[in-house]
Amino acid sequence: MAAGQTVAVYGAYGHTGRFVVAHLRERGFVPVLAGRDAGKLTALAAEHPGLGVRPAPVDDPAALDRALAGADAVVNCAGPFATTAGPVIEAALRAGIPYVDVAAEIEANADTFARYADRARAEGAVIVPAMAFYGGLGDLLATAAMGDWTSADEAHVAYGLSGWEPTEGTRIAGRVSAERRGGRRVRFTGGRLEYHTDELPVLTWPFPEPMGPRPVVGEFTMADVVTLPSHLSVPSVRTYMSTEAAGGVTGAGTAGPTAVDARGRSAQTFLVDVAVRSGGAERRAVATGQDIYAVTAPLAVEAVHRVLTGRTRTVGVASAGELFDAADFLNALAPHLAWEPSGTRTA
Repeated sequence: MAAGQTVAVYGAYGHTGRFVVAHLRERGFVPVLAGRDAGKLTALAAEHPGLGVRPAPVDDPAALDRALAGADAVVNCAGPFATTAGPVIEAALRAGIPYVDVAAEIEANADTFARYADRARAEGAVIVPAMAFYGGLGDLLATAAMGDWTSADEAHVAYGLSGWEPTEGTRIAGRVSAERRGGRRVRFTGGRLEYHTDELPVLTWPFPEPMGPRPVVGEFTMADVVTLPSHLSVPSVRTYMSTEAAGGVTGAGTAGPTAVDARGRSAQTFLVDVAVRSGGAERRAVATGQDIYAVTAPLAVEAVHRVLTGRTRTVGVASAGELFDAADFLNALAPHLAWEPSGTRTA
């Protein structure tokens, strides 16, 4: 199905962008290398002979139009998304092609829903923000765990990462988000985003084996607080981060990811444990895998594939859990992660 289909990758030379380009090629797509830095694009093209190179400053609509010309879809991997999402979405709408991004920035994702929901729906366009490890995977797991429930009292997404060596892009995005919040923290409670200055608690989360219970930073809020409530009736969404990972991403001297295999993945492992609760009942879903940046590529590319083959449930701005059959989507990621639901338990 993908043979010959062209997908523009904006920010193709970034850490995650490189994984996306490689995975698109594995799936039979033809990537177009796009982004702000012509030199880095040219260097990347030397590693992928035959691929087109299309430099495009994010503030140049005509250049963005040229970058997307003839493409069947675009994946935006260029942060900070507070700067890039709007212009690249506008270019995708002008080109009449679906847009997917890998944004983990809470406010940037909220902006995408707020600014483009009505317009994209009216135009029959598909815009998928946060189609990544943060935001997309948690949303798919929560949606799969919900099953036939139409609502829940609360959702919890616990990230058990063995560590976190952030990319420079992650650090820049974090600084942009912190500036937008004025140094405050954010959580989703009472059906809305709430900004606060409370200290974050450290508690123990009961991860299943092989990880087992371990300390996490509570309310270490990620993009799930935008994606889940965009379509699930859940008034409280809380996310948690293993202390090893929280210390790595906030530490000033942490090095970036180091490749340990032929695919360029780091040694980092993850276990994502999602619990949705309604009354005295609880449903869970768990996913495990290696390298949060690398696994973002199959998430984003599978989304592109399903949009282009019509395996979607709606149009407009939609998160992964709303747009796709969550369990079927997760099953399709079997070469890259393992997942399982746990059924209903009564407290």
